[in-house]
Amino acid sequence: MEVKTANPNDRRVLRTRRMLRDALIELITQRGWDNISVQDVCDRADVGRSTFYTHFADKEELLLGGFDDLRKMLRAQKSATSGDTLAFVRGLIEHAFEHSQLFRAIIGKRAGHIVEKRFRQTVTALVKDDLASHGLAGRALDLTTHYVGGALVELLTWWIDTRNALQPTELEQLFHRLTTPVLVASRGIKSA
Repeated sequence: MEVKTANPNDRRVLRTRRMLRDALIELITQRGWDNISVQDVCDRADVGRSTFYTHFADKEELLLGGFDDLRKMLRAQKSATSGDTLAFVRGLIEHAFEHSQLFRAIIGKRAGHIVEKRFRQTVTALVKDDLASHGLAGRALDLTTHYVGGALVELLTWWIDTRNALQPTELEQLFHRLTTPVLVASRGIKSA
């Protein structure tokens, strides 16, 4: 289906997109990704299908917009904090903690494959950008990005699914303690 473009800065457009995204989030937390349709999102947001398709091609594109917003927020937080490697992790963990029901639906047992894949891609992109900004390049960048990104997603999944009693700051400290040796070792990887 062809998507008509809407002025992304128009307040009505922003409000409609927010309503659709909120509806999607509610439905994901209640039913899981695979059990919702575009019509379900439209019904929950109280908008017509034609309005939906004016803004998004499908529910995947609506979801991606939310991940893009999360990535922008975490990058903004990183630039506002210290220049430490992987400083965005604190914001991601705090966001997961504050929205644990949503994260449980996105990266937990009820997640659809596409949702989990997109979340992994978002985290991997954040890790790669961060490591590259700290001078890692080539094979070392690729290997370390996927190793650390995968570990971060798995750690978050475990934490959210098990409803572990660790506080966000404790989880962040443990992540950095486990990851520091990997970052040190990555400096010794030769480029191909």
